[in-house]
Amino acid sequence: MDVLMEFMQTDFLGTAAWIWLLFISIVVALLAFDLGVLHNDDKEIGVRESLLLSAGYISAAVLFGSWVWWYLGAESGMNYFTGFAIEKSLSMDNVFVIAMIFSFFAIPRQYQHRVLFWGILGVIVLRAIMIGLGAALVTEFSWVLYLFGAFLVLTGIKMWFMADSEPDIENNPILKFLRKRMRVTDGLRGNAFVVNEPDPKTGKVVRFATPLLLALILIEFVDLIFAVDSVPAIFAITTDPFIVYTSNIFAILGLRALYFALAAMIHRFHYLKYALALVLVFIGSKIFLVNFIGKFPPALSLSVTLGLIAGGVVFSLWKTRGDNQAEKLGHATENK
Repeated sequence: MDVLMEFMQTDFLGTAAWIWLLFISIVVALLAFDLGVLHNDDKEIGVRESLLLSAGYISAAVLFGSWVWWYLGAESGMNYFTGFAIEKSLSMDNVFVIAMIFSFFAIPRQYQHRVLFWGILGVIVLRAIMIGLGAALVTEFSWVLYLFGAFLVLTGIKMWFMADSEPDIENNPILKFLRKRMRVTDGLRGNAFVVNEPDPKTGKVVRFATPLLLALILIEFVDLIFAVDSVPAIFAITTDPFIVYTSNIFAILGLRALYFALAAMIHRFHYLKYALALVLVFIGSKIFLVNFIGKFPPALSLSVTLGLIAGGVVFSLWKTRGDNQAEKLGHATENK
């Protein structure tokens, strides 16, 4: 018992082991309830269910953040919510690309949740590795934060000028590499990621990947690319690995749940990309301004971040307010 108590109090990356175990237990419980109870079979998830599921994840994230605020202090709490807001917003672009991937491979809606669920497990591992490396670098070489800041400013500027561009999935180098190295079926095989089938050339039974597996790998790769932006952005807010990781994971969990509602109306948030570009420039610039005006109060960082994101959402909805009416009119014309 004494050994267990000593282990629970052991410092791990600046936070007691029992707090890390608490967070991991919450995530495991949420995922187990999601897959084992709510979605233990393949079915199409509607907008209403997507919104309810997302509300549940967001509630869990807010409750956890409130506990962080109470137990670890107001500064840690505000940093958590700032990181949560940044990751949640940056992942909006992620939703758009995921929708394109599903469309490219013609993945039916009843199988999309399966891909997203297994994808989130990969995200949990990949983000842990990236944040662990980032924390080690920042601890050993403090000047790395300035590299993060410069990278965020340049990324924000690039995002601003490339807001209208779309990824070319057909010519994606990862997809080309996979198709050259793997046997791929000519269509889906239910909800299977891999199947054993006779080789058309030899007749010998061999293992084939399905388009569902290719979609999963591409989605993991996309998340890795987006993590290159979001992880430095949160490190620019706080260098506490616990706050960085927990805010990241809770934001991603909720957004994957919200995917089925957002995918149908992602075009309504087009101008949010410009707001996100400003957020990245603001967060990156803070690192350099510290030497001149001192450390930014966490409350100010959270207020500016939320203000820019809210402005981007409101402006996007206002600019695209006629889209739904145009779609309804188009459908009515087709039905005549």
